[in-house]
Amino acid sequence: MTDLLPLLLQGAWVTVQVTFWGSLLAIVSAVIAALGRLSPIAPLRWLAITYIEIFRGTSLLVQLFWLYFVLPMPPFNVEMSAFTVAVVGLGLHIGAYGAEVMRGAIRSVAKGQYEACTALNMRPSKRFMRIILPQALLAAIPPGTNLLIELLKNTSLVSLITLSDLAFRARQLDQATFMTLEIFALALVLYFVMAQVINLGMRLLEKRLSRGRMRGGLQ
Repeated sequence: MTDLLPLLLQGAWVTVQVTFWGSLLAIVSAVIAALGRLSPIAPLRWLAITYIEIFRGTSLLVQLFWLYFVLPMPPFNVEMSAFTVAVVGLGLHIGAYGAEVMRGAIRSVAKGQYEACTALNMRPSKRFMRIILPQALLAAIPPGTNLLIELLKNTSLVSLITLSDLAFRARQLDQATFMTLEIFALALVLYFVMAQVINLGMRLLEKRLSRGRMRGGLQ
């Protein structure tokens, strides 16, 4: 049993890295796509809608296969490592769901906030970064936490594109030792711990943003 844990932890470390970078890409993609959906410029709006509908309307597994197996072929000739494909695939997939969360969060900001910014003659970019975005992020944290945990759970699919994550290591050890119960029990615990770390981190972020709001302004 003790011999299994170090090997599973190696896979868990890969899972942590994919989750971290995939989450960053998902957040950035969600914000950009949400702004595109809210844009008065039709081409930007339709570009955002196309991205959201494609990535929400198709299987994540098929998306990963396309990025890893199809893009390196002509006429695309775009080759990426398994790690890069995992980050890009998961980030864009979860980002498409996050875009709708962010769009709703941005719209939830009180109209009085916009009117106050206009009265202060605040530039649109400054208004968004200093006033609107922090409040939208605060509103988006609860559903966003669920999406990030979903991203973590979806990392189990990246083993199918040869990445040695936790799921890959668990199956590899199972085939070598036939200690199915012990191996997948440990994997279950590791996934649970990682999910709780995400949950705790997002709660701390929510508290910090809430304190900033109560002080009269978000930094």
